[in-house]
Amino acid sequence: MKTMTSLQRVATVLDGRVPDRVPVGLHNFLMASRATGADLGDVLRDGEALAEAQLAAWREFRHDVIMHENGVHAEAEALGCGVLYQPGIAPHVEHPVVESIEDIDKLRVPDPEKAFPLNEVLEATRILAREIGGKVFINGRADQGPIALALALCGPERFLLWAAQPELRPHVLRLLQITSRMNIVYGESQIRAGAHGSCIGLAGTSLISPAMFDALELPFARAFGAAIRRAGGISFMHACGNETRLLEHLIQTGADCLELDPGTNAGVCKAATRGRTAVLGMLEPVHVLRNGTVDEVRQRATEILQIMAPQGGFIMGPGCALPPDTPSENIHEVMACARAAGRYASDGSLRGDGTPGA
Repeated sequence: MKTMTSLQRVATVLDGRVPDRVPVGLHNFLMASRATGADLGDVLRDGEALAEAQLAAWREFRHDVIMHENGVHAEAEALGCGVLYQPGIAPHVEHPVVESIEDIDKLRVPDPEKAFPLNEVLEATRILAREIGGKVFINGRADQGPIALALALCGPERFLLWAAQPELRPHVLRLLQITSRMNIVYGESQIRAGAHGSCIGLAGTSLISPAMFDALELPFARAFGAAIRRAGGISFMHACGNETRLLEHLIQTGADCLELDPGTNAGVCKAATRGRTAVLGMLEPVHVLRNGTVDEVRQRATEILQIMAPQGGFIMGPGCALPPDTPSENIHEVMACARAAGRYASDGSLRGDGTPGA
């Protein structure tokens, strides 16, 4: 099979066809930022530094999908939350902005091009698109999805208590309309800045039931996907943890690609998603990619390729963000596995002969 560029390879998978080999996406913004040697908080607040961190990582690993963000706090900060930046770890919301039902109506969705730190992330997207946008797929991520962003704005306990009270449902839906709008305008801005696709992180069964997902998350997830496609991009939906029970609900979002953790049963996932949506992820970011040996990484990557890769539809990578101190040699091994064990035969099966590929 003819060797493809990274962009061609990913586009082929997302189009439901079989590429030359399995692509690799790296959710590595923390690892890439730390590798610059600068303070992590400084890099995550500076668009030029963010872009250079991702460019340096791409030059080293030559992965196929750049998963570009500065953490799951950016929209919450733009909406008024106090965010704590600390050396060596991802930023997080320290002070929620919605403390009462009345505060919901005070929220205003900002222009991402003007609101910090969204404007810095978008500047990084423009740099990445200019430098390598014709070679590699850029996933300009739109942060947390509707419920996850609402959890950040309110604090998890407050939002979940409100969501459980039927008499407060109109207020909860009003809040989710605002958070959904934030997702959409930011995702659309990512596409205009040059990203090929955008992603939101959905609330999974570790937080809510499938019934609550259908009532409160699914309509807004569908709206995000439709908006990204209208803007000319590809829609991704991220769900952490074991989402085997939620798979059908996630597929119903209409996402072009689901980002999933290895906690989700791989065999069930492959059967459910085949011909319906692509899957990105399935490698464990901490116990395997950060803490594992090169041999353990090779074993797990080979195992997941054998399950998820046949007939296409799969982009291999960490199921969630890589820790900042993930060893580079483990990521090089993921790439080596994709280039050898992830090569396709003409019938869509894996060649599996271990010969170095593209």
